Amino acid sequence: MALQCGIVGLPNVGKSTLFNCLSNAKAQAANFPFCTIEPNVGVITVPDERLNKLAELVHPQRIVPTTVEIVDIAGLVKGASKGEGLGNKFLANIRETDAILHVLRCFENENITHVDGSINPVRDKEIIDIELQLKDLETIESRINKVQKQAATGDKQAKALFDIYTQYRDVLLQGKSARTIKLGELDKKLVKDLYLLTNKPVMYVCNVDEASAVDGNAYVDAVREAVKDEEAEILVVAAATEADIAELETYEERQMFLEEVGLSESGVARLIRAAYHLLDLQTYFTAGVQEVRAWTFEKGWKAPQCAGVIHTDFEKGFIRAEVIKYNDFVTLGSEAACKEAGKMNVEGKEYVVTDGDIIHFRFNV
Repeated sequence: MALQCGIVGLPNVGKSTLFNCLSNAKAQAANFPFCTIEPNVGVITVPDERLNKLAELVHPQRIVPTTVEIVDIAGLVKGASKGEGLGNKFLANIRETDAILHVLRCFENENITHVDGSINPVRDKEIIDIELQLKDLETIESRINKVQKQAATGDKQAKALFDIYTQYRDVLLQGKSARTIKLGELDKKLVKDLYLLTNKPVMYVCNVDEASAVDGNAYVDAVREAVKDEEAEILVVAAATEADIAELETYEERQMFLEEVGLSESGVARLIRAAYHLLDLQTYFTAGVQEVRAWTFEKGWKAPQCAGVIHTDFEKGFIRAEVIKYNDFVTLGSEAACKEAGKMNVEGKEYVVTDGDIIHFRFNV
């Protein structure tokens, strides 16, 4: 499942530095706008201690973690919705992603210029919000023009679409994002093809200096206050510090560095996990002597859909799923012990897979 999070933000907020920490693909980090012209895509391993624990018990030939794609998108400036800077390119790239990681500069550094001359993360957030809202408004106005006449003739679907589009237009004109409207499941399906930029789930990444890495600072507090009604996640990361950590050779050296700055784990690990959850993703495992592997699925999926993640034939010919809960596997130590203790459940097509399930699929094609 190649689901993507796009890293966005104004120029010089630390997007490329953060991306470099996340990925082996090196974006050019430079002290001027538009240093990232083509979006860089990094396939990022999702840290999961459960995978290591299973490997200790099973002793497989290989371990395969799950991943999420991170896209570093060119820095945005005012007027992007009208094509300023790399505006149209930026907006096209962000439209293709599934969620947004919005990096906000929450640190002072006189050696790194700010495109607007001063540090104000709330203003920076609003600049990007406005550009995305303007682009969405353009999309909505175009759709309204298409369905208005049909709706007037009594076409029920056109009327339903017209009502939803009008709701979107009203909130966008108020300077709010499309995600503030809560639609029912049927309405969501009706407007699935809109791909509104401000409907995507968002996480604000506050990029701070090392001294603020643990508790944040006044800039972070201002962001928290500004987004309190958005149901958005906030993560505090010191990108420059993360870059130093990434250069250390061993796991032990990295842990020592983290302890020195008062952190239990790196911001990058927290960010990857948070991005995974932002996309509403969960993990199930397959565990055998050949490999212990993590598989990504969307929360709420049933067993056949999850089987299809491995191969489409598994979904087409699905018979049953043999499921062991992670805690039972770890407590009892093996698949055989779980079977003996009656901790392996046989589940059918309606079983909703839960995070951490260890599954063996039976299928026939």
